[in-house]
Amino acid sequence: MCLFRYEDDPEPEERIPAGLLYVPVRPGNCTEAVIRLFRTPLGTRTAVGFTSPARLTDVLGAGHPYIRLSDAALRRMCEPLGAGLVTVDPALSAPPVTPVPARVPARGPAGAQDPAQAPGAGRRPGPHPVRTV
Repeated sequence: MCLFRYEDDPEPEERIPAGLLYVPVRPGNCTEAVIRLFRTPLGTRTAVGFTSPARLTDVLGAGHPYIRLSDAALRRMCEPLGAGLVTVDPALSAPPVTPVPARVPARGPAGAQDPAQAPGAGRRPGPHPVRTV
């Protein structure tokens, strides 16, 4: 039996309202906006909301369109689409990819080979050893 009661301490699996969220959208038909759905690292579909425009910009980049929705409204809109989970303020799991230029060794005309890398390079010319059978 527990001697203490924690009325204001929710269980970890309880859904706590997050207030108004900045929800990323993409252009739809004509003037409509469509909520962008994402996937968790385990592949579960999730709706995403941010607590500030700055956090949205940090993750998705500047100028990304968004709408303001409550956590409950976002959840109700996305549940029929198979995204009952709402992720608040996600962070990227990997840094952005920056291409690194590959260094290609300089080669002469097609079919030409560097004499230092030719088979047998570095051996002294001379008679081949004779092998008896």
